[in-house]
Amino acid sequence: MSYLPKGLPAPVTETDKLDAPYWAGTREGKLRVQRCAACNTWQWGPEWLCHNCRSWDMRWVEVEGKGKIWTWTRCWHPVHPALKGHGPYIAVLVELPNAGNVRMLGNLLGDPEQPVRIGAPVEAVFEPHDDAATPYTLVQWKLAT
Repeated sequence: MSYLPKGLPAPVTETDKLDAPYWAGTREGKLRVQRCAACNTWQWGPEWLCHNCRSWDMRWVEVEGKGKIWTWTRCWHPVHPALKGHGPYIAVLVELPNAGNVRMLGNLLGDPEQPVRIGAPVEAVFEPHDDAATPYTLVQWKLAT
């Protein structure tokens, strides 16, 4: 079952393919984040160069899909025509403690009017879109039980 309605544009890999390992991981149900092989610094979003030591030796590492809500917002206005009548929805910025506290943006699944607590534990949910012209998988978040 899809959380998002049909009609939204599918995400595409950047032309330089830097983020291809991330998208390939989502198709396998794996969350991947970059980590510098020189200084072990984690970083997100994808970059060719380490922000900490300027090394070019960035690696993609599978991380546990568990984090905590760093901040959130309840969105009432559609940001795309396909979302008309689909709101509200909750967008969360999730901090990943097992990946150097990098933060990823996503939707919080469940009741769109549920109470949300900063610091609440969440788990990644992989939402496949196999019927798209080019199949892809999105990472959504749900409250951990």
